[in-house]
Order: sequence, then structure tokens, then C-alpha cells
Amino acid sequence: MTRLVMFLGSMIGSTLAFVFVVVALVVGVTGLWPLLGAAVAGYAVSWPIALVVARRMK
Repeated sequence: MTRLVMFLGSMIGSTLAFVFVVVALVVGVTGLWPLLGAAVAGYAVSWPIALVVARRMK
């Protein structure tokens, strides 16, 4: 199951990081560090989601 979580985490992580950055840009954030923070936050949120999805798939 760890391989599945790692795979899903990378896919969901890149997607959520992109979504968080786009939302930050729409809101009006223009600095480098806040945008990087949004990307890291999206990637961090994805791991619990990947774990839940992997459990449901198994």
C-alpha cells in the first residue's frame, strides 16, 4: 500500500499545489515566498488525501 500512497501522493500533490498557486494568484498574491508557501501547502495537504484514497482503493 505504501507504493500506492507514494504514487497517489505525487499525482495529487502536484495537482493540489497547482490549484493552490492558481487560487493565490487569483486572490492577488504576487510575492515569490507566498506563492511557494501556497505550493508547499497544497503538496502537504495532498498526503492525507492520498492515504484516504489508497485505503478506499484497497
